Amino acid sequence: MKKKALIVSLNGIKLSKMEKILLSKEKPWGVILFKRNLKSRKQIKNLTRNIRNLTNDTKFPIIIDEEGEKVSRLKNIINHSVSASFFGNLLKKNKDFCSKTYQEYIFSLSKILNELGININTIPVLDVVRKNTNKVIGNRSFSNDMKIVKQLGKLTLKYLRKKKIAGIIKHIPGHGAAKVDSHKKLPKVKLNLKKLNQIDFYPFKLSEAKLAMTAHILYTKIDNRNSVTHSKKVIKEIIRKKIGFKGILISDDISMKALKYDLITNATKSIEAGCNLVLYCAGKTSDNFKLIKSLPYIDKFTSKKTSEFYKFLM
Repeated sequence: MKKKALIVSLNGIKLSKMEKILLSKEKPWGVILFKRNLKSRKQIKNLTRNIRNLTNDTKFPIIIDEEGEKVSRLKNIINHSVSASFFGNLLKKNKDFCSKTYQEYIFSLSKILNELGININTIPVLDVVRKNTNKVIGNRSFSNDMKIVKQLGKLTLKYLRKKKIAGIIKHIPGHGAAKVDSHKKLPKVKLNLKKLNQIDFYPFKLSEAKLAMTAHILYTKIDNRNSVTHSKKVIKEIIRKKIGFKGILISDDISMKALKYDLITNATKSIEAGCNLVLYCAGKTSDNFKLIKSLPYIDKFTSKKTSEFYKFLM
């Protein structure tokens, strides 16, 4: 499967001439949509249809961050002002009722995404919230109980799968211990491996997710020089071996301030460290072109896993 190792982002609600060239000629792996790209149901359907026509690919990956309350790109289209923590609290009170309610919620949301032509949602958030967790995560996490986080994460993927939507587990191997917002600055977590393995890594272990997104975090006791996204050690020894993630690993947005280099360096370092795909969210066409020219085609592993993802959509 000949695709570049990049997920691109768009500037507005309609494809520009250069974006059309980007999609038809340059072969990005996928596209991620943001609020700036989404105006109405009709417009979104036209946009996703055009993307797939240009890429000549009926299953082309089109991604959205549609978590609910805090992170909702479709706020103008649908109103689901419910947070992940709502379901975490509900699970504590009544497991069966929560499972049924959550299933209806995910089914309802997935039906809308299907209609709009979106086939990947960047849920579930598997970060375990703590007393000092930065508010950028907050109630996007299911719970401060790692077992509840794992349980609801598993249900999320199961319910999404039934509706032919792929989930992306994030932020692997765990953002809960970070006190700083990685959009603004690189968080440094000083907890030892034993404590991280016991709590933060737990919800991600043996996940059947086909896709995962990295945390832009520096775990000083594991690799005191590189954030997870740029760390061969964390990706190989923790994400792949200890956690056992077997799917496609996507960098979090390389335009976030947690990463200290220029875009091209951030992207190439992510691939060199072991990320399979690079995510770029700022939507600048010139940067999309610079990145796609600088990045390689996906490797055999990613190509195989992408084919598996396409089969999953059948």
